[in-house]
Amino acid sequence: MATATRTKKTVNAGGTSDAGASDYMARHLQVLEGLEAVRKRPGMYIGSTDSRGLMHCVWEIIDNAVDEALAGVCDRIDVTLMADGSVEVRDNGRGIPVDLEPRTGLSGVEVVFTKLHAGGKFGGGSYTASGGLHGVGASVVNALSARLDVEVDRGMKTYAMSFHRGEPGVFRDANGTKTPDAPFTAYVDNSELRVVGKAARGRTGSRVRYWPDHQIFIKDAAVTYDELVSRARQTSYLVPGLSLVIRDERGVPGTPGEHGPHEETFLHHGGISEFAEFLAVDPALTEVWRVQGSGTFRETVPVLDERGHMTPTEVERECGIDVALRWGTGYETKAVSFVNIIATPKGGTHMMGFEQSLLKVFRRQLEINGRRLKVGSDKVDKEDILAGLTAVVTVRLAEPQFEGQTKEVLGTSAVRAIVSKIIEKELTAKLTSSKRGEKAQSALLLEKVVAEMKSRISARLHKETQRRKNALETSSLPAKLADCRSSDVERTELFIVEGDSALGTAKLARSSDHQALLPIRGKILNVQKASVGEMLKNNECAAILQVIGAGSGRSFDLEAARYGKVIIMTDADVDGAHIRTLLLTLFFRYMRPLVQAGRVFAAVPPLHRIEVINPGGKKNELLYTYTEAEMRKTLSSLEKKGRKVKQPLQRYKGLGEMDADQLAETTMDPRHRTLRRVTLKDAEVAERVFDLLMGNDVAPRKDFIIDSAAELDRQRIDA
Repeated sequence: MATATRTKKTVNAGGTSDAGASDYMARHLQVLEGLEAVRKRPGMYIGSTDSRGLMHCVWEIIDNAVDEALAGVCDRIDVTLMADGSVEVRDNGRGIPVDLEPRTGLSGVEVVFTKLHAGGKFGGGSYTASGGLHGVGASVVNALSARLDVEVDRGMKTYAMSFHRGEPGVFRDANGTKTPDAPFTAYVDNSELRVVGKAARGRTGSRVRYWPDHQIFIKDAAVTYDELVSRARQTSYLVPGLSLVIRDERGVPGTPGEHGPHEETFLHHGGISEFAEFLAVDPALTEVWRVQGSGTFRETVPVLDERGHMTPTEVERECGIDVALRWGTGYETKAVSFVNIIATPKGGTHMMGFEQSLLKVFRRQLEINGRRLKVGSDKVDKEDILAGLTAVVTVRLAEPQFEGQTKEVLGTSAVRAIVSKIIEKELTAKLTSSKRGEKAQSALLLEKVVAEMKSRISARLHKETQRRKNALETSSLPAKLADCRSSDVERTELFIVEGDSALGTAKLARSSDHQALLPIRGKILNVQKASVGEMLKNNECAAILQVIGAGSGRSFDLEAARYGKVIIMTDADVDGAHIRTLLLTLFFRYMRPLVQAGRVFAAVPPLHRIEVINPGGKKNELLYTYTEAEMRKTLSSLEKKGRKVKQPLQRYKGLGEMDADQLAETTMDPRHRTLRRVTLKDAEVAERVFDLLMGNDVAPRKDFIIDSAAELDRQRIDA
C-alpha cells in the first residue's frame, strides 16, 4: 500500500559555540522531531531504562489489546516471551486500521507506530473507555526497539510492516529467521504496508513482536515473569471473560520455564468480587460487598474538527463505578484502584471520593448507634475504618485525565463527587439493611471499627505518657541492649546479632558513637503463625519492638523509630539464614513501613579469609571472599600471578570465630562493609512467599520442598 511522501526528520545543530553568552544564538538550538525525542529522553515516556521501563513497554502493547477487550471485540490475548529476547503480543480484536489516514497520507498501522499522540482514543468514538489515552504507547515502544514487526488480519488479508528503531522499512532475514541484526533497508520516499497472505473469513486481530533496543536499555534489563503473571491475573479479574495466555520460552533459571516452554492461562468470570477474595490475607468478617453505579458530568475538552483545528467543546461524560469491599479480622489494609483497568497505585480523585464517603458513612452510623456501641465523645478516623479492609475500586470513563504518561494518579476532578455519592448511598444501605445476614455482618463491622478507634486512642495516650517521662526515670529499654551515644536518627544503626558470642566480638568491633547492638538468643517466634498476643509475649520479639520504639502493626510510626538503619547480622550458615528469615517475617508483618522505607538491611559477613604470603619481611595480605565461587576465582587468579597462599584457608562458621578487627573491617565498618537492602518490590508476591514458607498451611510448603529438592546444591549445606 503506497503512501504519500514521507516527511523528513529535521535535526538541527549548527555551528560551534563561542565562549561568550552573547554568542548563544538560535542556530545553536536543537530540534528533535517525532521518535527522536523518545530515544533521546526515554525516561520521560517509560520512567526508566531498567527492567521497570522494559515492563512498561510490554504493558503498553498489551494494554492496546486489552482496550479492544474493553470495547467488547476481543476475548483472547497471547503474550509470548521468546528465547531471543523478543516479546510477541497477539489479540483477536478488530485489527489496527490499514487504510490511509487522510491528514498524513500514511496507513493506519504506520501512523500508530510512528506518530506520537496518534490513535483512536481522542474522542473519535472508537473507544468509550480505554487504558491508552495519549496515543504514544505503541510509537514509544517502536522507537525503543531494535526491531518491531506488526501483522494485521483484516478484510480476509494479512498485512505486515517492519520498523528499525522507529524507521519503517524491510529486513532481509536469512532462512526465515527474524532478527534485529538482519540487513535493513529503510523507506525513503514512499512506505509500503505489505500484503503477505490471506486471512480466513471473519478473522481479525493484530500481532506485534518487538526486540528491545540494547542501546537504550541497560544490560541487565529483563522482563520479569512473576510481575507479568501477576498483572495478567489482575487484568483477567478486571475484564471478566477475557482469556490471557502467558508463555515463556526463554529458559531463564529460577523461573517456571527454565526446563522448557511454560504456559499459564488466566480467565475469571467473577470479576472484582473474586479479585477481592484473592487479595484478602485474613479471615473474613463480612462477605464481599459489591457497590455499583454511574453518574454524569460535563467538561470542556479540545476536539479535533474537520479542518484539523483543536476547538474547545463542552461534552457530557458518563462515569461508571464498580467497587468490591470486604472486611477481615486483621488490621492491614489492601486497597487497589483502577481506571479503565489501568492500575493507579498512587490513587487520585476516585480514591479521594472513596475514602471521603467511607469516613462520612461510618461517622454517621456510629453517631446513630453510639449508645449501643459505647462510642463516647471520640471521633472515628479513616485508619480505624480501613483496618482489615480489602477493596478493589474501579472507575470507567472516556478520556480520563492522568498525571503523566505512567498513569499512576487520576486527575479528573468530577470523579471524586460521583464516587463519593454512590459509595455513600450504597454503603449506607448495606449497613442499615434489615436482611439477617447483612445485619449481623454490619453489627460485627461497626464493633470492629469502634475497637480499632479505642486501640488507636489508647496507643496515642501511651506514647504521650512515654514522651512525658523525664530523663531521671529508669529506662525501660532491655538490659541486653548495648546502645549508642548519638541520638541523630540519620546516623544511628541497630545491629541485631545472633547470640552472646557474636555480641562480645561486635562490642569491640563497633563504633559506639552511632552503632547499637541487640543480641537475640537462637530462633525467634514464627510470627506468621502466631497471634498478635503471642508475638508480644515473646521476649525476643517484644525486645526488638521496644528497642526500635515505633510501635507495631497499624500503629507503627516510622517517624518515631530510634535508628536510621536496622541491620540483621547472623552467621553465614543455614541456621543464620533461618533466623534472618524469622526476623524479616517479624519486620514484614508488624513493622512493614520500616522495610518500605528501605531502612532494613542484612549484613554480609565473609565466608573465607585468604592470607596471601608476601616475600621478604612484608606483612601478609588478607583477602576476604563471600561465596565459594568467589573464593575459587580468587585462588585461581592468585595462582596465575604466582602468589602463594597460606594453608589451610580460614572458613568462618560463625561471627564468633572472627576477631574484632576482622568483623569491623568486613561487616561493620561503613567504609568497607557490604549491606544487602531488604526491599518490597512486589508486596503481593512477598506476602504469598512469606505465607507459603512461614504460614499455618503445611501442605503447600511440603509440596514446595519436594518440588525444589532436585534443584538443591548439596555443596551449599553446612553439615
